[in-house]
Amino acid sequence: MKEGILYTRKYGAVKLRLGEMMDRQGIKRGQLAKLIDVRFEVADKWYRGEVEKMDMDILSRICFVLECQPGDLLEYREEEL
Repeated sequence: MKEGILYTRKYGAVKLRLGEMMDRQGIKRGQLAKLIDVRFEVADKWYRGEVEKMDMDILSRICFVLECQPGDLLEYREEEL
C-alpha cells in the first residue's frame, strides 16, 4: 500500500461491548447511571456504543461496578480489505 497525503489508510475501529455485558448481567441503563453517578443520557450513549471520546473516569466507574476490566468492554476490529 502506498502511503502519503493522497492515500487513506484503513485502520479498523474499536467497538464498545458494554450493552452486551449489561444485558447478560440484567443491569438497566437507569441503574447503571445511578451506580456510576452520571445522567441517564450518558449511560444510554455508553450502552449503545455511541461514545466518540473515551472518558477514563467513567470507564473506571463502569469497571468497578461491573467488576470487569476495560478489555472486557472494548473490542478492536481491523478493517476488512
